[in-house]
Amino acid sequence: MKNRAVKTERDNRKVYGICILLAVLVFVAFGESFHNEFINFDDNEYVYDNPVVSKGISIEGIRWAFTHFVSANWHPLTLISHMVDCQFYGLKHGEAPWRWGPGGHHFTNVALHALAAFFLFLALLEMTGEPWRCGFAAALFAIHPLRVESVAWVSERKDVLSGVFFMLTLWAYARYAKQPGSKKYYAIALACFALGLMSKPMLVTTPFVLLLLDYWPLGRFQQKSLVARLLLEKIPFLALSLASCVVTVIAQKVAEKSIAQVPFALRLENSLVAYCEYLWKMACPVGLAVLYPLSKNGPPLWEVAGAALILASLTLWAIAARRKQPFIITGWLWYLGMLVPVIGILQVGEQAYADRYTYLPQIGLAIAGTWAVADWTRKWHYRREILLTGAAAALLLMLVGAWHQTSQWRNSITLWTYTIDHTKDNPVAHNNLGMALVLNGMMQAALTQFSEAARLNPDYADAHNNLGNLFRSRGTASNNRADFDRAIAEYEKAIHDAPGMAEPYNNLGGVLILEGRFSEAIEQCNKALQINPKIAEPHYNFGMALLHEGKTRNGLDELQKALDLQPTNLTILRTLAWCLATMEQTSMRNGAEAVKLAMQANQITGGNDPFVLRTLAAAQAETGDFSKAAETARAALRIAAADSNSELCFLLDREIKRYESGNRF
Repeated sequence: MKNRAVKTERDNRKVYGICILLAVLVFVAFGESFHNEFINFDDNEYVYDNPVVSKGISIEGIRWAFTHFVSANWHPLTLISHMVDCQFYGLKHGEAPWRWGPGGHHFTNVALHALAAFFLFLALLEMTGEPWRCGFAAALFAIHPLRVESVAWVSERKDVLSGVFFMLTLWAYARYAKQPGSKKYYAIALACFALGLMSKPMLVTTPFVLLLLDYWPLGRFQQKSLVARLLLEKIPFLALSLASCVVTVIAQKVAEKSIAQVPFALRLENSLVAYCEYLWKMACPVGLAVLYPLSKNGPPLWEVAGAALILASLTLWAIAARRKQPFIITGWLWYLGMLVPVIGILQVGEQAYADRYTYLPQIGLAIAGTWAVADWTRKWHYRREILLTGAAAALLLMLVGAWHQTSQWRNSITLWTYTIDHTKDNPVAHNNLGMALVLNGMMQAALTQFSEAARLNPDYADAHNNLGNLFRSRGTASNNRADFDRAIAEYEKAIHDAPGMAEPYNNLGGVLILEGRFSEAIEQCNKALQINPKIAEPHYNFGMALLHEGKTRNGLDELQKALDLQPTNLTILRTLAWCLATMEQTSMRNGAEAVKLAMQANQITGGNDPFVLRTLAAAQAETGDFSKAAETARAALRIAAADSNSELCFLLDREIKRYESGNRF
């Protein structure tokens, strides 16, 4: 009994040690991401530009997460996790209780990934009882450079969160398989699977994985009398998978367009090559990128034929080896099966393949490879020393590779520059780099990137729309009619390429307002609103055009709709407040409401914006508080003078005299 207790204690220390080592490896490999920013690829849609998520956690937000689609998917738990992060970390350093900003969001991703690796180890240990093999397979999953995209990208929270629930499903199922009379662990497995599907629908192939585990290592297929029972056990899992598939198809109506644009033959060819690309990147993870563009002509025929031959050969080998080495067919079919939802048969997006899609599928290869090496080397001399040295070397190489790859995600400029350097003819990368450069004030460099994106893909609506925005900004700054004309031409190209996209219509309407073509602007803004009435900008432009056309009441209504959609938008607040304080039709004025809106705008700017203060002064005068109006206008004048804004100083000086004389605007 004493020897058994000593062995148990030694085994427990071994398990604890492996768990600690996994956590250390994960935080060393991906800890660099704590210094990273958000990127301009999906992070805006999921987090920092999502008005519901960015507010933090609330009952209304949770209800919204369960009743809305984001990025053509239904994953409410993922959205709720982002809300929690926004609540505690905020979106900028120092603005929330824990003051981490983007670093906090990255920390959550890394912590969840560490948990996924931890639970994978426990699940494999429960099934096989081989701590060292399980530990190495879990480490191979945890710090392989292909994991970087899932961990270092805040938007891929869905990967790491669903990964935690997937591993818990495996662990609970393994517990149930050892004591099938107990329904507790079966219920836990089913519940974790449901939570995983609500994190990311890619888990729909889990019932198939459970059947593979029944074959090996659980060995439940050895009793033929249990086969029917094994299939019946999977029915509730299959029902959840089917429900998730239905919801996903509804959510991904946008996929219909993607599928129509890519012929089925090309999608099939690309999927064969993608399977082999993932195999190669697991063996040699260099030149990784956030987006590998899909060629319009598809891969070369020799690549397709070679990929088909490789896949067929490996499948036949796995089948032939199934009696002596059943772990090979389990791992291989795990890999093939879990990739089916994202292999490209149903093409959504512009990527040929993506590193993040390997997050769970390559666990099968890690298991097959680990057990195969252990089996092939069982008769070697100094086997323990050789395997230990080889495992340490492999983990060190992966650790360095993951750390290096994570550093490329520091911000949008570093990410897209790296992507352009490691891919060929990538218009999305050029376009996104251009947007990052715009935010950093590097307009000429951004123009070069947008132009290159449009050159690589002449039908790329986003690139044309961004070119239009650049020309409009340049024309506004210089009052150059030629730039406005170029902006209009680019917006029209974007509309031609993507008639179902609201933004180019709205932007075209904005330029037409600047040119005084108000009736045409109204037409374009109307088209934008017909496509998407739930965005503020078209309502704002529509309202401005209506006001210029003399349709005051309708114009104010549209500005109010814009404000309802973006209550903290400074431009909308200031414009609506100014209109309510200074309209020529005095019956349309509302001084009290104007003061309220201007005060909100002033609070946002910290009282340091002279234009907002000028608006607040006009609103105060409209309510009859002329002394306060003059005081506020003088504060605006001091700031304008410090900024050397002579034109604004002239206007404020004149308005101060008006207020001191007891006259409204």
